[in-house]
Amino acid sequence: MKFNILSLPGDGIGVEVTREAIKVLNVVAGRYKHEIEIREALLGGIAIQKTGQPFPDETKALALEADAVLMGAVGLPGFEKEPLEKRPEGGLLGIRRAMGVYANLRPVFLFESLLDSSPLKNDLVRGTDMLIVRELLGGLYYGQPKGIEGEYPNERAVNTMVYTRMEIERIAKMAFELARRRRKKVTSVDKENVIDCSRLWRRVVMDVHKDYPDVELQHQLVDSCAMLLITKPKSFDVVLTENMFGDILSDEASVLAGSIGMLPSASIGAQKPNGVFTGLYEPVHGSAPDIAGQNKANPLAAIGSVGAMLEYSFGLKEESAAITRAMETVLKSGDVTADLGGTKTTVEVGDAVCAAL
Repeated sequence: MKFNILSLPGDGIGVEVTREAIKVLNVVAGRYKHEIEIREALLGGIAIQKTGQPFPDETKALALEADAVLMGAVGLPGFEKEPLEKRPEGGLLGIRRAMGVYANLRPVFLFESLLDSSPLKNDLVRGTDMLIVRELLGGLYYGQPKGIEGEYPNERAVNTMVYTRMEIERIAKMAFELARRRRKKVTSVDKENVIDCSRLWRRVVMDVHKDYPDVELQHQLVDSCAMLLITKPKSFDVVLTENMFGDILSDEASVLAGSIGMLPSASIGAQKPNGVFTGLYEPVHGSAPDIAGQNKANPLAAIGSVGAMLEYSFGLKEESAAITRAMETVLKSGDVTADLGGTKTTVEVGDAVCAAL
């Protein structure tokens, strides 16, 4: 295949882990005879520093031209008092909206060699293999009106949670389709007992489920789901939920895998005329400015994001599986970064994955 990738290293450790992920991508492309073109652009804090905007027009144009986008992380200190559209995180919300990536897929899989790295007991967490499907373009993060108004002591803040039937239907269909490829179980998470958006969410999910009678559907309130993720993580297959709940639950679930530095994510949109699915791929972790530039960051989540890109955007499951096997080889060898109990640097871990490939 021939495809073009946009790299957005972003801020902090994003630059370091993206560099290793690109290195792995080049090795895979060479091994399987694919031709790739990689461009690089600005997003987040570094984009504000150089252009005044977290999501510059040039970056937007390149993202819409690319077959897929690989992102590092966004976030730098010093912007806390700015409005969202002038903060690094505004760039992340902006590119998601511009690309139309409405489904965020976060696999939570525990490698056997990392059992002792999980804070949970081995018998609780062994065999954990879930996929969190999070709606990404609706809900509280995008709803209007929003903002802070008034003066001390009469300040008032407003955020609005909004969902349409269409938004819920399309994410539910994706969750059921993905469940059909796995263990055929969907757990839909809401707060139906107190939130109107959740009442609509549950009703629409039940309507969509009628077209998937072979898939088991279970409903779970978000607070009880948060507890079950820790007490019964193996009970989950596909977890379907809205934007804010998915943001919180997927970060909670990340600790099951032993380190947040292990989890990739894929944000998927519509299929393009060339058959490629619009996709934005990034590690779950943040920019970690406290260790940026020290060659300490775990690059495996970014490398796993490359594997997700090959599978979800391009349908290259063999290549994706090869990356997973190479990561497992490195984990078994103990050639890992400090967050996993090792002594290796970011670059050394990336080199080890390339060698395993």
